[in-house]
Amino acid sequence: MEKLMFLLPLIIGYLLDLLLGDPRWLPHPIRLFGNLIAFGERKLNNVKPLFLKGALLTIVLTTSTFTFFYLIQILLKPYPVLYIIVQSIFVFYALANKSLIQEGKAVFDELAKGIVQGRKRLSWIVGRDTSQLNEQQIKTAVFETLSENLSDGVIAPLFFYTILGVPGAMLYKMVNTLDSMIGYKNDRYFYFGKFAAKLDDVFNYIPARITAIIMLIVTGKIQYVATVFKEGKKHTSPNAGYPEAALAYIMKCRFGGPNYYHGKLVDKPFIGEHNRQIANDHFSTVAKINHATTFFFLVLSSLLYYFCL
Repeated sequence: MEKLMFLLPLIIGYLLDLLLGDPRWLPHPIRLFGNLIAFGERKLNNVKPLFLKGALLTIVLTTSTFTFFYLIQILLKPYPVLYIIVQSIFVFYALANKSLIQEGKAVFDELAKGIVQGRKRLSWIVGRDTSQLNEQQIKTAVFETLSENLSDGVIAPLFFYTILGVPGAMLYKMVNTLDSMIGYKNDRYFYFGKFAAKLDDVFNYIPARITAIIMLIVTGKIQYVATVFKEGKKHTSPNAGYPEAALAYIMKCRFGGPNYYHGKLVDKPFIGEHNRQIANDHFSTVAKINHATTFFFLVLSSLLYYFCL
């Protein structure tokens, strides 16, 4: 029964994400996480020492999140059916693969209507300035986002669920939400969000590399693993470059290059050797890679837990 109480929430949560994605009408704990972070930031990000205050907020929110879900897990353990239902719901909340693919496809669909519509829709999912991007740059940005967030939004939560259960998955989501809200290198957050950004780097170190390897395995491109790990180091992020490099070599295209972020030009190095034009039908291939990578990790996690843990 112990193993079923791990496996069933994993499988049910995965299937719920495939079926529902992230409906905007459904209450979501990540919105609560965001509200807590915003409240803490308003109260603390004002006078020095900003780094210590930001670190304190991060530590309090992450430890509270893990403790809360750990206590729920203990309280529900004597009731297996209720335990499985509740844990399945939170595994579902931790995953974002269907919504990630839907958002990427929405950009391609809007781009088909016109460059202005494509730029506007892309601005919903990326931090860069989209106002001057051409069609190829918009498509490239979508693929970069799909690969990076395959790690952040799918494989990393599954990884932490595998080793720490729902408390681990939700802990990761809090860390990732902190980074997405205050982990910026701008005047407002440079010191206040520095601890959160570094913590997110640590949490994503292993999942990002696992994601890249699995992407290569499911596409039969494992021969590129050494090249991908070499290219992944070029990225300004210590982690995002690895799944991006994997997708660049799988699709024979090129990512990176200069882009504007919050009004500042960031000259990112190029990742990938082939400056191939991205066609509309390439999106379905990338979506299949995301689904295959997720399913592969799901099976791998289940087998490792069932036979080894």
